[in-house]
Order: sequence, then structure tokens, then C-alpha cells
Amino acid sequence: MAETATAQPLFVLVRPQMGENIGAAARAMFNFGLTDMALVAPRDGWPNPRAVALASGAEAVLDGAGLFGGTADAVAGCAFVFATTARSRDLTKPVFTPEAAMRHAAGLIAAGQKVAVLFGPERAGLENDDIARANAIVSVPVNPDFPSLNLAQCVLLTAYEWRRVTTETVPVQTHWAGQEPATLIEVERLAEHYELRLDEAGFFFPPHRVESMKLGLRNLWSRLPLTAADVRTLHGMLRQLLRGPEQ
Repeated sequence: MAETATAQPLFVLVRPQMGENIGAAARAMFNFGLTDMALVAPRDGWPNPRAVALASGAEAVLDGAGLFGGTADAVAGCAFVFATTARSRDLTKPVFTPEAAMRHAAGLIAAGQKVAVLFGPERAGLENDDIARANAIVSVPVNPDFPSLNLAQCVLLTAYEWRRVTTETVPVQTHWAGQEPATLIEVERLAEHYELRLDEAGFFFPPHRVESMKLGLRNLWSRLPLTAADVRTLHGMLRQLLRGPEQ
């Protein structure tokens, strides 16, 4: 019998390549009481009968899965996003074990925030552009000589830790002093605003460093625990700087 739905993280499968792996991921989620799944541009289209076959009783997860064209759209309403990756990155972000990540997620969710976890495609994992939209990284302490995890394995590990920390401990609530945390779409628009104005001012130079500088700036925004009021203030500060004191 299915359990009563509770607040939980959203598991986002980014560009999954095989329907079988989507189904196996859904089964792993349902094993530990998770039902909120989103799919970003699945390679073989959606719906996929092979996913249903591998879900083996977890079809409810697939039936409720949201379908999105890009990672930003999938996490637009979230206040905090984790990205799972086994590889070292140039992006500076907090790194959590699956247990620590789910413990942190439990506290955020208890405080009323929406949390998502990104899982990359089977062949190469998440791209830097996906990870730049995350607030933190989840890294599994695997064998360094063989670090690759199957998509469903990674989902299962994370789902297990969610189940463990939420059934064995009471989550610590994160207090925002009455302020609503900024959603990912609000932070995304703030990043676009600053990127546009900095581009116009010639900040991104020399040409061969433009993309890495823009990626680094987006990574900076995602690391900041911004409230919705913070975002409005930062927009207003930039607009006023551009107007100048005489206006």
C-alpha cells in the first residue's frame, strides 16, 4: 500500500538516455517513499514503455513525472538544488555526502522550502552548465579507480539516505527571519540581469575567457543563500547604479 505523501525533494533526471534506467530510478525512489520526479529532455522521448516495464510497481512515480526541455525550467520553483557528480570540477561549491545532503534537504524542506537533486545522463553525467545552477554538489565516496555509478544506483543511494535521515532523526529547521528564500527562477533572472549589464560594460574580457567568466558568475549567484527580498534589492541596486545619482 502506498504511503501518505509528505514533503520531499524533487529528483530531476537530466537528459536520461534509456527508458530502462528511468524505470529503475523510479523503482528505487518508490522503495524509499519518494514520488516526485522530473525528466529533462529524455533522449528516447516520453512516455517510454521500457521505463514502465522496469518500474515494476512504481508506475505512480512515472505517471506523475514532469517533463521539461531544460534544467533551469525543471528547478525554477526550487530554493535549493543539489547536483550529483563523481568528477572534480572547476566550480567552487559546497560538497556534501549523500547523507549530509539529505540531512540538509530535510531541514530546508521542514522550513517550507522546495529542494531538488539533479542526476546526470548515464554516459557523461551532468554538464558544467547544469551544475552552475545548483547550490551544492553531492559526491559519493566511491572507489577512485572506478567512480562511475549507474543512474539508478545513484538515485537509490540518495533516496536511501533521505529515508534514513527523515525516519531516524527530526530535521533541524532553517530559519529565514520571516523572509521567503529566493526561488531558482528568481536567481536565474538576477544572474541574467547582471550578465547583460556587465556584458554591455565590457566586463567579460578577454574573449577567450568570456564563457568561463560567465559560468563562474552564475556559480557565484547559486552559492549565495538569497531571499526574495535580497534579489529585489540587488536588481534595484544595479538599476540605480546604471541611472546614476543625478536621476
